[in-house]
Amino acid sequence: MILAEFFQSSSDERLLGFAVSGHAGMAESGQDVVCASVSSAVMMTANNVTDIFGEAHGVKAKVEVLENDILLKLTEDTEGLGDRLILGLLTHLYMVSEEFPEAVRVKISER
Repeated sequence: MILAEFFQSSSDERLLGFAVSGHAGMAESGQDVVCASVSSAVMMTANNVTDIFGEAHGVKAKVEVLENDILLKLTEDTEGLGDRLILGLLTHLYMVSEEFPEAVRVKISER
């Protein structure tokens, strides 16, 4: 199962980051469309946060990538763009989890 945990500020409800780990187990590695959907969306979000918007737009993040595991934590988000990008990922993964509840679980934790 893929677990996607999103970190939300307890004071203003802004999204501060996410951790995604696991494998959907819907098919063999390399053939799993659920894993591909999640992986693609996660990498696109991380790349948008770090490379597209990045410091030029007041967004800085710490990213750790391991096999079947990624952690992204915003360290600066002056204009709220990082929050919006992460919200897009949360929305996407929530929709995937509704279609494949046995393969994807989404959780929001306050920090």
